[in-house]
Amino acid sequence: MRKEIKAIGISPSRAPPAIIASAATGIVEFIERYGGDIDSIFGNAGITPDMAGSPTLKLELKSYCQLFEVASIVTKCGNFGLWFGNQFQPRDLGLWGYSAISAPTLGAALRNLVEFFRYHQEASWMSLKRVENGLMRLEYQIAAPDIIDRRQDAELSLGMFLNVFRDCLGQQWVPEEVHFEHPRPLESDEHQKAFGAPVYFSLPHNALLFRPEIMSEQMPYSDAKLMGVMQMCLKRLSNEENRCASIIDRVKAVIRAKLPNGHPTLGDVADTLRIGPSVIQSKLAAEGLMYKELVELVRRELAMAYIKQRHLPFSEIALLLGYSELSAFSRAVHRWTGQSPRACRDGEISS
Repeated sequence: MRKEIKAIGISPSRAPPAIIASAATGIVEFIERYGGDIDSIFGNAGITPDMAGSPTLKLELKSYCQLFEVASIVTKCGNFGLWFGNQFQPRDLGLWGYSAISAPTLGAALRNLVEFFRYHQEASWMSLKRVENGLMRLEYQIAAPDIIDRRQDAELSLGMFLNVFRDCLGQQWVPEEVHFEHPRPLESDEHQKAFGAPVYFSLPHNALLFRPEIMSEQMPYSDAKLMGVMQMCLKRLSNEENRCASIIDRVKAVIRAKLPNGHPTLGDVADTLRIGPSVIQSKLAAEGLMYKELVELVRRELAMAYIKQRHLPFSEIALLLGYSELSAFSRAVHRWTGQSPRACRDGEISS
């Protein structure tokens, strides 16, 4: 068994992270199917409709995520991203998609997805690994700390990955489990329908879990020459190779993942990142921050996003943010906004 494969796509500090526009292939028609206003949705996301689906243009990742969040609101379809990803065909991912479906086996296809992910999408990561129960995990997460509203992206992305499996194994194939980092949404029964498997929420990462035996299955459209060409084109298209995420961004990502288990200590975060606590403190000091202030910032950003989701009880939000008591969460919200959580929700106060 090969060791864990993990790839991270990071953009330089001077430019916002991007994603190849092929990831939005078919979005215009999908919005129209749900009765959405194309100009309004794209305008709010800062994208022009003609850019969607291009195999070589890049979109700002934050705008791409916003496109689906806005589409969900305007079309009144809370599971917009879920169903967009469910119908999305791997070949529509362009160069990255073809590098997977032209691989010889499913295992090779998944490894290609992971290894060439950084050329397709920045400030994000994927990994493929075996876990303790013997299952395999294909994990995905956006690492950019300023992209808070990313539920629709997570759901459409796992749907896209699901269809790589189904290209090989047939449309009836289902994973063992599906994991999402965001809280359980309304109409969550649709998620089990879409994936055909148990779906769990409020977990550290987005992931599909599956049995390792299927990785040896042959891909139906295997083409070694095409695979090589697609990979070469991906590399040429990208000029962001071998860049590293800032330590502060990595710290924020770990804090976000650990909050549901309580307030993460500096030592916990340092152990996860395998760097010394003093290194984190010095990097924060250079930005005029202390560690506790960074935790507070992450909590506030998430709180403002969760409060807008009216189906989430405040008690659940408190737990997701690492507060042991609802009263502590309420005091924090009042400190940030001058109002109670209920008043914030009623007034739709944004961060």
